[in-house]
Amino acid sequence: MFFLSAFKTTAVATIQIFLVGLLGFLLVRRNFLSSEGLNVLSRFIIEITLPIFIFCALIKDFSFSLYPNWWIFPILSLIITALGLAIGYIFIGLDKGISQKRQFLSLVAFQNSGWLPLPLVAALLPEAEARILFIYIVMFLLGFNLVIWSFGVWLLSEKTIKNFELGSLFSPPVIATGLSLLFIALGINKWMPAAILKPLKMLGDCTLPLALIVVGANLGGIAMKGEDNNREILYVVLAKLMVLPLVVFIILFSFPLPHLVKLLVVIQASMPAATNLSIICRHYKVEDRLVTKAILWTHVVSIITIPLVLALFKSVAF
Repeated sequence: MFFLSAFKTTAVATIQIFLVGLLGFLLVRRNFLSSEGLNVLSRFIIEITLPIFIFCALIKDFSFSLYPNWWIFPILSLIITALGLAIGYIFIGLDKGISQKRQFLSLVAFQNSGWLPLPLVAALLPEAEARILFIYIVMFLLGFNLVIWSFGVWLLSEKTIKNFELGSLFSPPVIATGLSLLFIALGINKWMPAAILKPLKMLGDCTLPLALIVVGANLGGIAMKGEDNNREILYVVLAKLMVLPLVVFIILFSFPLPHLVKLLVVIQASMPAATNLSIICRHYKVEDRLVTKAILWTHVVSIITIPLVLALFKSVAF
């Protein structure tokens, strides 16, 4: 009974989030939002609103005394990526017919770690707990961004590590996180006037709905071609949305972590494949037939699997 109640709560929150994303999907499908317009909107979020969102969240709610173990969250992101890679290698070992091995491994290893978890947390939790989870997610993204824009680029490019661009590590969100932590360490945040912070917060608050629109628009721009890789897409869905969360559940039973930290790990492990993988393929001119279709289908199926995983988490006493 409690499971059904928890499932209903998380399902409603998940559907609400995807309905906002559906707007972006329809805008692209109806040619209301062009590819160039989507690129501008994506840059606006990545280079302006998301860094401001991160800056305001950290300046307001973060301190090294309140979060002495902040460094654990980038490490948790590396662990989840490593688990995804291990599961991907097991699937490849079981079926030698998986042809696009690097794309398959990338899809299982890297999840939509920011665009979906942030609004999901905002929809599911009371404001006080949501603000704590926002801090956790920002710290988690520090490790995630460093890995996907280094190892992830190398893995997808199918060439040498020389393809990696050092500047991609220092994205605006990463810079915003670093500057925020520096301001807090130096005590500068205590002297920042409300006249500056208030309009910044207004801009930062635009991030979550705009990000969902971009996710939906990116999915709407994915061309559904007829190549016969349906089996590999099914494997990605199984590995990413079912096996990985199950493995994470088993591991969490063995570690006495705080409840909200465990919730963060479960949320991240239940997310669909990262839309950034499509951006990497486009930038490095990599054939992305499996990547684009698998990103779409993992997002579609996650409408069901995310509520299931979170309802199970709420029902199990960790």
